[in-house]
Amino acid sequence: MKKWFSEIKLKNCIIALASSVVLAFGLYNVHATADITEGGMLGLTLLLDYWFNITPAISSFIFNVICYLIGWKVLGRKFIIYSFFATFGFSLSYRIFELFPPVFPAIYEYPLIASILGAIFVGVTIGICVKIGGAPTGDDALAMSISKSAKIKIEWIYLIMDIIVLGLSLTYIPFSRIIYSLISVIISGQLVGLISRSKKNKTNII
Repeated sequence: MKKWFSEIKLKNCIIALASSVVLAFGLYNVHATADITEGGMLGLTLLLDYWFNITPAISSFIFNVICYLIGWKVLGRKFIIYSFFATFGFSLSYRIFELFPPVFPAIYEYPLIASILGAIFVGVTIGICVKIGGAPTGDDALAMSISKSAKIKIEWIYLIMDIIVLGLSLTYIPFSRIIYSLISVIISGQLVGLISRSKKNKTNII
């Protein structure tokens, strides 16, 4: 057990936890409220929430565990530990936020603002988490694994996964609002790539 945590930094655990809490806040109060979805696992959890009333607090945890197991061999032990803090923080905080009404209920009327604000929440928080070597959601783990194995910039991998999920989201979100979702995922994906590669990435994940 001591070997498992020998290289783990408490600061990074706190960063992973805090960033995932802010991510959950943005997803619940901006995306879910404004019908602005995300791509990847985040968008998939919102889709399942709409059609089957499965809260993202549960579906995200299940998806994350599966994807983390897939990415374990490529990304290593530190990745799993930091990601545990991130996914725990996201699932627990999202469940808590669900107990309260949205903070920005009127944001539905301003889809462009919602798409940009939502992208900032997602892009910055995930970018920070990826930078320290963790992943708050399963698609981040997959994107990091593919990026490291195939030597492809992580933002392009995000874009491909996002477009697939956005296509599925047309089953419950009008095309006119999917456009705003596309704006959101493009901005958030670019932010993740920029932040994760900013300065020197000591984890050498990306």
